[in-house]
Amino acid sequence: MVADQAEPALNETPCDYARFVATPWVMKNKSIAIVGAGPAGLSAAETAAEAGLNVTLYDAMPAPARKLLLAGKSGLNLTRNEAPDDFVPRYGAAVAFLKPALDGFGATDVRAWADGLGAETYVGSSGRVFPKVMKASPLLRAWLKRLDGLGVTLKTRHRWIGFDAGSLVFETPDGRIRIAPDAALLALGGASYPRLGSDAAWVSLLCEKGVKVVPLKPSNCGFDVDWSPVFVSRFAGQPVKAVTATSVAGTMRGEFMVTAHGIEGGLVYAHSSALRAALDVAETAVLMLDLVPDRSHERLVGDLARQPGKASFANRLRKGAGLDGVKAGLLRERVPDAGALSVEALAARIKALPLAVKRPRPIEEAISSAGGIALAELDAGYMLNKLPGVFAAGEMLDWDAPTGGYLLTGCFATGRAAGRGLVNWLEAHRKD
Repeated sequence: MVADQAEPALNETPCDYARFVATPWVMKNKSIAIVGAGPAGLSAAETAAEAGLNVTLYDAMPAPARKLLLAGKSGLNLTRNEAPDDFVPRYGAAVAFLKPALDGFGATDVRAWADGLGAETYVGSSGRVFPKVMKASPLLRAWLKRLDGLGVTLKTRHRWIGFDAGSLVFETPDGRIRIAPDAALLALGGASYPRLGSDAAWVSLLCEKGVKVVPLKPSNCGFDVDWSPVFVSRFAGQPVKAVTATSVAGTMRGEFMVTAHGIEGGLVYAHSSALRAALDVAETAVLMLDLVPDRSHERLVGDLARQPGKASFANRLRKGAGLDGVKAGLLRERVPDAGALSVEALAARIKALPLAVKRPRPIEEAISSAGGIALAELDAGYMLNKLPGVFAAGEMLDWDAPTGGYLLTGCFATGRAAGRGLVNWLEAHRKD
């Protein structure tokens, strides 16, 4: 990929989008600006460059895809090994809009693409798909090398600060510049992990142009719980393993972490959208926990009933239900009189322990954000209706999905769909 260079003389002619129609069609001479070098932007750049377009990627950070690299530190979960009928519904209210993109670049396509970059993948026991090296950096290096071979130019430390008569304006180490590409694509992320570049500064820039943006909210995030000081002192930082959690999102098995503020972790993230929606209309939202999902209620009643009446409550829980440590602590925290309950009532509480959450953790701590550009603002090719020639993709759009490979696949898929939309739009507006 071409390294950062001194900016050439600027085209000071305002970029009037109507001129695209009158520009003679020579694909290789079409200049495309893609703003944001995360997974969606890189995917769009690959798609547009493969079509022969002259692509320049702009990113505000010193290096591309920093959030992707962070995700890869604990194993880069690229996608999920699920049939499309199970995979696609994970995108909730945005399914109808996203389905063509996901059909065009779904889980199988992600694996083939990663394998083609030399990042051979495997399927974990939960169906999650990872590169065998479990890191993002080798895949990213190979991806950037491929883009370099396609002629894509990368300009880092270029922060987009808005439009000027149709041109794009950037702040750079060498001062402010303006560019007038033939088309542009925005892939600027949401508002989670702002220190890595997703600071949502683009929201006001698009709102000024009349583009509707749904307020950004934390997603795949932790939630605050009103723990007692004693519980926090004993159990903060401990994992709660092998439980199921139920909300309107369904019943899922996994684990989560107790924190000084509340709860976080994969099982919580799977319910974050449902919990957030409930908190929009009430002061609390409830996550129902089954602390012993491998035991039926009937078996648990029998196991508890066999414990000696003179045994301590702690021993009855440990020997009769297999509960000790943080799980026993959770039961005592939520049901202070648990030791006085009948066997039937105690078993019922262990199998359905209500955990009330108060609020999501701040968006800066979230893995992803919900909200963004309203999907009604885009046409089927991901072009902004109010800004012809400007496309958008990735997490800055109003869609949401749980962790587990769905987020990255959504970014890959929408980046490619927007890249194809851009190519098709230029083709449709050519002058023979």
